Amino acid sequence: MKFNAGYFWAAVLLFFTEVLIAAFINDAVIRPYGGDFLVIIFLYCLLKSFFDIPVKNAIFGVLLFAFAVEASQYFNLIFLLKLQDNGIASAVLGNHAEWLDIFIYTLAALGIYSAEKLKAGYLKAE
Repeated sequence: MKFNAGYFWAAVLLFFTEVLIAAFINDAVIRPYGGDFLVIIFLYCLLKSFFDIPVKNAIFGVLLFAFAVEASQYFNLIFLLKLQDNGIASAVLGNHAEWLDIFIYTLAALGIYSAEKLKAGYLKAE
């Protein structure tokens, strides 16, 4: 376990951005898809804040987690657990599955990978 302040502060910023989106934006694009895109980056930054693991492993772990949450939505886990009236559980697990979410998660993962490759290239040049 190795703390990384840069990733931590990025995660904090992304968390508050997600809260602002959830609290103040109720549209058909930014809230559902922008929020899904940013949550993958948030989870990645949070993971990298505390664990010094390779980029590909971190991305794969975050994607696997996001896909598992989406699968739980598909199988109505929140209703099976009788947590549909719990605000926190609803926010974390969601209420319904969408195949487009899988695509959005994958785009976010590709964005992370690209950004990390660019960052690594710039660090080598210094």
